[in-house]
Amino acid sequence: MSGTPRSYTLRPGRPEGKVTVSGAKNSVLRLLAASLLTSEPVSLSNYPSGLLDAQIHVGMLRMLGKSCIVRESEIHITEGFPVPAALNWTERSIRNTLLILGAMVARTGVGAVPVPGGCRLGDRKHDLHELVLTSLGAKVWVDQEGRLAAEAPNGLTGADIHLPIRSTGATENAIICGSLAAGTTRIWNPHVRPEILDLVAFLRQLGANIEVFGQEHIAVHGVDRLGGGTHRVIADNMEALTWAVGAVITGGDVEIENFPFGDLEVPLIHLRESGAKFYRGENSLIVRGGRPYPVEISTGPYPGINSDMQPIFAVYGAAARGTSKVIDLRFPGRYAYADELRKLGADVVSEGDLLVIHGGRPLVGSDVIAVDLRAGIALALAGLIAEGETTIHDAWQIERGYNQFIPKLRALGANVTVTP
Repeated sequence: MSGTPRSYTLRPGRPEGKVTVSGAKNSVLRLLAASLLTSEPVSLSNYPSGLLDAQIHVGMLRMLGKSCIVRESEIHITEGFPVPAALNWTERSIRNTLLILGAMVARTGVGAVPVPGGCRLGDRKHDLHELVLTSLGAKVWVDQEGRLAAEAPNGLTGADIHLPIRSTGATENAIICGSLAAGTTRIWNPHVRPEILDLVAFLRQLGANIEVFGQEHIAVHGVDRLGGGTHRVIADNMEALTWAVGAVITGGDVEIENFPFGDLEVPLIHLRESGAKFYRGENSLIVRGGRPYPVEISTGPYPGINSDMQPIFAVYGAAARGTSKVIDLRFPGRYAYADELRKLGADVVSEGDLLVIHGGRPLVGSDVIAVDLRAGIALALAGLIAEGETTIHDAWQIERGYNQFIPKLRALGANVTVTP
């Protein structure tokens, strides 16, 4: 299930109209994993059913005994049989298997999952997830099948977990594991961001007892069991930012509905100060083009610019006249997309961990490859301003994280064709 090896061919254009932001990929995958903590029914609304990664996750849940019924923007999850001791999955894996492992061990005391996949972003090992599990009393190892396995025969026990860096995934796993651990789990130096707060809100709906003390620590008071519940997935801030940047660099006129203003305060400041023209509606951002000016950004913990956003800002810099600079402090050197942008004529240079973009050069369509999800969407944005045709191969990468991307793009008037 790597997704159909499809290609997108885009031609330049000026998008106009309305687009609605879907439920967040980086939230819904965590909520799906957390549904394993209970045998009771769970329902999610604002569910981005078109995401390839969400479809992969639903397949995994079904292998683990869950019945998942998807109806447009809703998913209803019930339990058909008890959660087994291992996830036997031979299709494409995703990094969220680490959270599945945490949920399995928290609920049943044992679990084994495929070594996680997803985007190759530098050195993304699973040592912090092992730290979480071992801190709570589990034993972790790689089994004979090459799976990551863990067990805690007497259940997990609450403890203080000191994270050496603000890791979103490790914070999520600690919250999931601590929800059913005996006693209190305190997570120090957590990465508190919108997706974390959405996970906390969801688990509270199921009966979890969780307190958030800002970026200092999170206290999870374990309970014996969790029940069922309903929850609305938050809007995808990455999708919202993508449409905003796309509208600015093309000179478009786009109203972005269901816009998560509170989650994008810092990125919006960068856009406003670098030439974007936008206005706030009741529940929407109205972008009236503007003239892109050079940007200088560095990634960092929320509420700053996160690592996923920097390829989008790099394209913004390519559209601006002048020199822009990007440095990724979370995943140094995460610039694999730069080689693909150069194929379109962008003047992009890597200087150590710094990416320098000399903008203002006209982009020219060419054949490029979506090496990962965020690289793919950066190339799609570039294709909207490049002369001629831009063909993005392995475009299924975009569909991992953008719900109904092609229908939304076409509704804004974009000239795009899809080739299997």
